Amino acid sequence: MTEKTASKYLLNLEKQFAHDNPVLLQALKVFQEVDQFEYDLGLIEAEETTASKHSWWPIVSLVGGNSTAKARFINSYLETGQQLAGVQSAGHKFTVLLHNNQTNSTTLPGTALDVDPRYPFYKISSKIEQQKAGEGSRINSYLELKTLHSDRLKGKLIIDMPNVATALVTPVISLLTRHTIETSDLVCVFSDVFESDSPLAKELIGLVAAHQDTNKFVYLIDEPTANLSTTNNNAIISLWQRKLAELGLNSGQFIVLTNQQNSANPSGSGYFAEIDHRMANVAHGRSYRVLDALEKNINDIKDVVIPETQKGIAAWKDRVNMSTLMILGFLGSLAVLAEIQIGILEFIIDPIIGPMVGVAFLVVMIPIHLISSRLQGRIISHRLAARQKELHLLENLANLFEKNLTFRRMMFTVSDPVGWNKKSKARLLHLREKTEELVQSLNDHFSSYQEPPPSNGASSFKEFP
Repeated sequence: MTEKTASKYLLNLEKQFAHDNPVLLQALKVFQEVDQFEYDLGLIEAEETTASKHSWWPIVSLVGGNSTAKARFINSYLETGQQLAGVQSAGHKFTVLLHNNQTNSTTLPGTALDVDPRYPFYKISSKIEQQKAGEGSRINSYLELKTLHSDRLKGKLIIDMPNVATALVTPVISLLTRHTIETSDLVCVFSDVFESDSPLAKELIGLVAAHQDTNKFVYLIDEPTANLSTTNNNAIISLWQRKLAELGLNSGQFIVLTNQQNSANPSGSGYFAEIDHRMANVAHGRSYRVLDALEKNINDIKDVVIPETQKGIAAWKDRVNMSTLMILGFLGSLAVLAEIQIGILEFIIDPIIGPMVGVAFLVVMIPIHLISSRLQGRIISHRLAARQKELHLLENLANLFEKNLTFRRMMFTVSDPVGWNKKSKARLLHLREKTEELVQSLNDHFSSYQEPPPSNGASSFKEFP
């Protein structure tokens, strides 16, 4: 077994994110073990890592029904002093907001997100191309990256999604909307989304309903009233809870936003206290998401990668056997014709000539069988490469399959790919158990099963009379 060195991406993750949480540091080590496992099978190259499948940034997404509410919130909350929103209504772009130490903001094209594995839209252009041919090369029409000098952006990414009242529903917009909702750790939905009757609003409501059990949604109710009492606040929330319940949305936090422009200090810590609290917990959601991604990577090897390769091997064997049978049928027809014409049966049953005929037959058939196996293997390799793109897999299915094109496996019946045996299955199970232990460790940061023992050493049990 060749030792795989840690990829540069894993090393960068360790420098950038692992100090946030010791569990993430342990997760990186398990990712490296998964990489070694896949490298041994031939599924990834030396510099590739399964950790690049998902963004490690804490991700917050914002979606609104019109430009006013969301634009005011972004400018007030991030204290940008500039109008950031509004461009989406013209270009329908998904804008990723990233902290920058420089005072001036910078806008980068969507390709900056597509080629960088640290961000949530890594290699999204290939998925866009599958949705609509020719659109993958127009990634800049759908995505952009803005860097801002805002303390509230530190340690997280905010995705400003297109406004549902103005954006058109296209296969690409639907794909990006679904991808954003699924990868976000927190989704802030402005109430004007539910006042819009646009097709995209209806689609978004369906996505929220499908993912509402993840506890990632916060509904921001934009109210023009400058000062709200607790009673009015509760009444507004109750009203919106009833409205959303009619739409099938029964979970999520509600926060009432007064008019930020009329507030004395809209950027103050008290004004956005509830939102700041949810934002602070985004890092915890990210940790669970990373561990969930790690477990999914491990499960996908057993549930997706290996079965797809097994199907390829089965199809390869079927095609080779069929080709061999056709050749044998052709040779058998020639033998029957020769027997009719000149009579060759006596040569075949001859104790001296017969074995020589049999050897000659094998000398001819074995190379033909091997050549057929190679040719059919190329066809299956191309199919698996296409299947890999279709499933958006990092793992090289064709490479794992091609490791089976050996003399022994060509000559005999096989069903499992090279390297997939009891030892590798036990190794994969051990990695899954490690991941479950990491989830338990993460849970232990927030709860404790046992109370600490008394400091004086006395027994905590009471004697009953």
